[in-house]
Amino acid sequence: MNKNVGIQRLTIVAVMIGLDVILSPIFRIEGMAPMSSVMNIIAGVFLGPLYAVVMAFVTGIIRMLILGIPPLALTGAVFGAAGAGLLYKYGQSIYWSMLGEFLGTGIIGSLISYPVMIWYTGQQQNMYWFVYTPRFIGATIIGAVIAYFVIANLLKIKAVRKIRLLFVG
Repeated sequence: MNKNVGIQRLTIVAVMIGLDVILSPIFRIEGMAPMSSVMNIIAGVFLGPLYAVVMAFVTGIIRMLILGIPPLALTGAVFGAAGAGLLYKYGQSIYWSMLGEFLGTGIIGSLISYPVMIWYTGQQQNMYWFVYTPRFIGATIIGAVIAYFVIANLLKIKAVRKIRLLFVG
């Protein structure tokens, strides 16, 4: 791989991380982070599964450290990014990426959040396994709709299509 291509990839991932860190708290609905789903789907389509997961992981760590978000910042985002990237790679359609985000964040991430939050808080707090699922699914659906329109418009820009080739060939 060309050294310049590697630098370009890292730069784009860094910009995506910055956008996710800035936009998620601004466009937050209590108990939901739909902008994380937007960014995961965009990353899945434009960056591919590996870089999407890296973007989601680093963003989650930053949000936890700077904004005081609990580990939910990781459990939802990382699985959603992996799902969005992998299913896009499989189906080559934004709809597949949206489905991957839904399954990764809405289902897997929400269910994994339960034991993680019990560990994090040190108590069960009368929670049940599906306590996070409605909010995660709601955020995922809102985020998927927004991502669809953002990606449809981004793909009209020649420079964005060129950037996309750095990751997906």
